[in-house]
Amino acid sequence: MATIYDHIAQNKRRTWLLVLLFPLTLMALVYACLFGFHYLSSENIYYHSVTYVEKVESPVLKAVTLANQTAEIVLPFLLLFVVGWIITVYYWGDAFLLGSVKGIEVHREEQPELYNLVENLCISQGLPMPRVYIINDNSLNAFATGRDPEHASVILTKGIIQRLERIELEGVVAHELAHIQNRDIRLMLITVVGIAFFTFLSEICFRAGVTISHGRSGKGKGEAVLLLFLLGILLAIYGYLVAPLIRLAVSRTREFQADASAALMTRHPGALASALQKISFDPRVEILESHASMAAMCIENPLKKEGFFTFLSGMFSTHPPVEKRIAALKDMAGIV
Repeated sequence: MATIYDHIAQNKRRTWLLVLLFPLTLMALVYACLFGFHYLSSENIYYHSVTYVEKVESPVLKAVTLANQTAEIVLPFLLLFVVGWIITVYYWGDAFLLGSVKGIEVHREEQPELYNLVENLCISQGLPMPRVYIINDNSLNAFATGRDPEHASVILTKGIIQRLERIELEGVVAHELAHIQNRDIRLMLITVVGIAFFTFLSEICFRAGVTISHGRSGKGKGEAVLLLFLLGILLAIYGYLVAPLIRLAVSRTREFQADASAALMTRHPGALASALQKISFDPRVEILESHASMAAMCIENPLKKEGFFTFLSGMFSTHPPVEKRIAALKDMAGIV
């Protein structure tokens, strides 16, 4: 049977895998874009004075040769950019997420009961005290982020603080501390910011393409627009379709593991089960509607559960059904 230490070791391996996977896939997408550009551009041969390319009759081979030439120049700079991005995400990715949700940090003087609740649980587990943030939203949800227990944050909505009983809130906080203890937060940080990075680049490419297409005509304008739109399409496909599949590498069992760890911390699995029941009725956080990739970090899906994307969210969900989590906690508590 896997222990918490096995879970931590597994998370470390998956984090390194994602650190390698995101840059490699980005470079592969850029190369695919260069190939598509040279294949579709009717005048690509004039941009390269390479005799042996002109002798190749196959447009595919021409495109491959020209893509290789361009990649030799572009990819080294792209690699340097990606390394800088990884370092930025590792050290400042949590600040980016906290800024996105407009989290307000609170201290003991402002929220003594909440602060003491978090502190007492940390002391019981030998964890450093995380920073505590509140989102000004009346719904019920929470998540944790950071690169390690020494640089972690717990984020709670205003609604979850006000509407849960103290013992239920203690279970929710313990759940988030379990994610910190298990190093789930670092894995999710890399995953969430990675997905957001690709979708953000996609939007930049589309906007730049539209701006150039509406500008003055000039040499190379059509090729630049084509290149930007190709790159934008590939990045969008990756960000919205492929990346969620990578997100499935983040095992759903981590939620069961965090629930079980929280139950052991508080000795009240029934209280967390009750909290999850209440949260499931109103988990939607409005500000996260524009940051859908962060849904995987929350204790329960904070996005709308209506319409066509309900099916897709179920396919790509990183959370097990809340009913199963509640049933498991009730079984721990001996509740029929």
